[in-house]
Amino acid sequence: MNRRFAVRLAAAAAAWGLPLATRAQGAPVEGRDYARLAQPLAMPASGKIEVVEFFGYWCPHCNSFEPSLDAWSRKLPADVVFRRVPVAFSAPQEPYAKIYFTLESMGLLEQMHRKVFAAIHVQHQHLEKDSEILAFMTANGVDGAKFSEAYKSFTVASKFKQARQLADAYRIDGVPTLGIHGRFFTSPSLAGGHEQALRVTDQLIQRARQG
Repeated sequence: MNRRFAVRLAAAAAAWGLPLATRAQGAPVEGRDYARLAQPLAMPASGKIEVVEFFGYWCPHCNSFEPSLDAWSRKLPADVVFRRVPVAFSAPQEPYAKIYFTLESMGLLEQMHRKVFAAIHVQHQHLEKDSEILAFMTANGVDGAKFSEAYKSFTVASKFKQARQLADAYRIDGVPTLGIHGRFFTSPSLAGGHEQALRVTDQLIQRARQG
């Protein structure tokens, strides 16, 4: 959850006599449904609009958001590129970010992404120690030796560092948060729900498309 705005949003909605679920029905309002970065980020000259989900496997809000987000991401237009960026706010959360980048480097995200969420939030497994992570991976058909090698690789370490830098540039202090083309961000806590956050994101994509 985006801690920076959740309390303020709830108070504002109460003051207006509106339930949170109705917050993003019309045009999104800056400072209420989304925020604008004070310093826009440089974007690749690909001509595509980038949407980033900042998330953590450890986060229950990210787990509950995942089904809606996944369905939305599979219907994006050709000029929009979507990617996930795992965030760690503390040392115990770092292994979860590295799990994501390791699976990505092995081409196993499609197979394992939702299984990791389920292991943590449904089966209540801890995946912080190397032994816990390898036991889970091998139990799910992943080659333990190859996973361990990739997990400790320079590639994964570099991606983890880059993820931290991007989260800092977006000033992320809570997840899940959606960053839109280096200019805006929104979240379920800001917009008032999962579908509302995705609706706001669609509208911000259109703004980014218009320059």
